[in-house]
Amino acid sequence: MRFLIAALFLCCAAAYDPLDPNGNITIKWDIMSWTPDGYVAVVTMSNFQMYRHIMSPGWTMGWTWAKKEVIWTMVGAQTTEQGDCSKFKGNIPHCCKKNPTVVDLLPGVPYNQQFSNCCKGGVLSSWGQDPQAAVSAFQVSVGQAGTSNKTVKVPKNFTLLGPGPGYTCGPAKVVPPTNFLTTDRRRKTQALMTWNVTCTYSQFLARKHPSCCVSFSSFYNETITSCPTCACGCENKKKCVKSDSKLLSMVGINTPRKDNTPLLQCTHHMCPVRVHWHVKVNYKDYWRVKVAITNFNYRINYTQWTLVVQHPNLNNVTQVFSFDYKPLVPYESINDTGMFYGMKFYNDLLMEAGPSGNVQSEVLMQKDENTFTLKQGWAFPRKVYFNGEECMLPPPDTYPFLPNSAHPSRVSISTLFCFVLMFFVVMW
Repeated sequence: MRFLIAALFLCCAAAYDPLDPNGNITIKWDIMSWTPDGYVAVVTMSNFQMYRHIMSPGWTMGWTWAKKEVIWTMVGAQTTEQGDCSKFKGNIPHCCKKNPTVVDLLPGVPYNQQFSNCCKGGVLSSWGQDPQAAVSAFQVSVGQAGTSNKTVKVPKNFTLLGPGPGYTCGPAKVVPPTNFLTTDRRRKTQALMTWNVTCTYSQFLARKHPSCCVSFSSFYNETITSCPTCACGCENKKKCVKSDSKLLSMVGINTPRKDNTPLLQCTHHMCPVRVHWHVKVNYKDYWRVKVAITNFNYRINYTQWTLVVQHPNLNNVTQVFSFDYKPLVPYESINDTGMFYGMKFYNDLLMEAGPSGNVQSEVLMQKDENTFTLKQGWAFPRKVYFNGEECMLPPPDTYPFLPNSAHPSRVSISTLFCFVLMFFVVMW
């Protein structure tokens, strides 16, 4: 019993993100009209996560029907399988499966198959990066479902892949009907029935190893603190490719696999992504940092990437030179977290591993005399997230240190030697 409670607590704790405590993906079903054997609904998926988006190949949604419902038609999305519809004569449903799996349509589909906020290949931006692109929707006509609020049963067992595992969805809850404004904004209408499903993300459920790591360097120390060895696990160590391998010239080497199996460049850390934080310059009233993100995966381009950093001096960012920047303030009294992301059409695409597989920018911050110091690793971030995944940081005792604090024992010995020498001179 104790083990069960501990496991449940660990699972719930992993799904809670302290840097985005209210982040979730909400799936909303709005029944817009009744049909002879069911209803027509608009399903809207909103990504309320501030810095975690869904990249290609996009989201996949699933559920289990409560009764013997079928999907007659869909606009703006499609099920991956039709199922057994052999009992129907004449009109054949779009899907007869008890547990349908739905995906978004690709861009460029015919106009009569499109719906508002559809057809983006399942790609969803994060709410903090682009709220308008953080919404996806489709229309579904459901049959054999009941034709009133009392006879309709909400679906069960919702699932969401984004694009891989990690999301856990709660039960559908009937909520007050959604209100809509007409185009002239002079009349308000409402849905006939509405229910919501909330899905939260857990890195603990998504993977057993981190997917990125962090390295440090500074102007005041020649030592480069690299990512920890096997920071992202070494399962792919035997399948990695050296940067000068002839295999990289083969046609199709960069084509993604259906199971998203990576093809990593051989490194000691074996991470798909490395974030490097370099303390570059220390001015009188300001200090400058260079941030570089490197892709070591030959099969993935990271579109609309995000980088979240937690550092106490992010409360006074003066200028970010080559990235866009937005403060994240989940707790109004604390301003120590910010989101960096690429400038649109400039560096919002992190290319696959190779000469172009990196993006970088410099950050200028104003000093706070009461807190600023270069001692004891203060200049390096407390947490780093890439695409919503927390990266592994090096151990604190390996951070670059100030030269004058490198060998305190030698200073103590030399000081003692001077005292002894002065003692003998006085005695003599």
